[in-house]
Amino acid sequence: MKLGFIGLGIMGKPMSKNLVKAGHKLVVCDFNASSVEELVALGATSAKNGAEVAAQCDVIITMLPNSPHVRTVALGENGILDAAKEGTILIDMSSIDPTESQAIGAALKKKGIRMLDAPVSGGEPKAIDGTLSVMVGGERADFDTYYELLKVMAGSVVYVGELGAGNIAKLANQIIVALNISAVAEALTFAQKAGASADLVYQAIRGGLAGSTVLDAKAPLMMDRKFDPGFRIELHIKDLNNALNAGHAVSAALPLTGQAMEIMQTLKAHGYQKEDHSSILKYYEKLSNVELTR
Repeated sequence: MKLGFIGLGIMGKPMSKNLVKAGHKLVVCDFNASSVEELVALGATSAKNGAEVAAQCDVIITMLPNSPHVRTVALGENGILDAAKEGTILIDMSSIDPTESQAIGAALKKKGIRMLDAPVSGGEPKAIDGTLSVMVGGERADFDTYYELLKVMAGSVVYVGELGAGNIAKLANQIIVALNISAVAEALTFAQKAGASADLVYQAIRGGLAGSTVLDAKAPLMMDRKFDPGFRIELHIKDLNNALNAGHAVSAALPLTGQAMEIMQTLKAHGYQKEDHSSILKYYEKLSNVELTR
């Protein structure tokens, strides 16, 4: 299949490489020339903008930072809408505001262009090994048609509902992750301050109801003070901002999400925004005047 792929960042580049490895012919576009050259060296061809991509491809994947970038690439000057043929499909794998997914999809639909929102979870390591989790919204028939294509990049591809539902699921995921990390940091800081071994407390509770993927992934990093980014604080801030905006749009109360956002904003103010979201620990350490150790 000849595919357009727009957005060759931390996630998009390894995802596009997996598509090339699977035998697909790609037309790629990104402002980062070195990333484009890397894909061209693997057999892809390059395009200057969304319109050039759409002129050559009936299936276009976007993996962009946030809602405004997707809107510009899809609907802006020299965007996909300028050159796409009727029947083209846009599969947006960015994590954006679901209300924007719906609005962009509605604008594209007027010209006969279909859209799926298919945000991912798993971070760079799973993008590299092709085991991302993908949450998809849109027409069920389109999901069925492009399921195998998405599976090239993913270990799990799940249909959630109509357009926008994919990003609703992704934001729900990000809410749960943020609150879980905060709970882990709060609990381990409490254990350390109270005089117990944080490591032994972790070992004691991980097999019970408090056990979780987040606990097992983040507690060891916190105790070893490894805050190299797997998922940066600044990206989680972006996702929580989208969650709060979407929640306000439908009058859904998100009080704990708001608190998690303020914790992350505090970390950003102290210069930690490029660190992994496990550095939420530093917020609790500061409050309790203690440093977590093994």
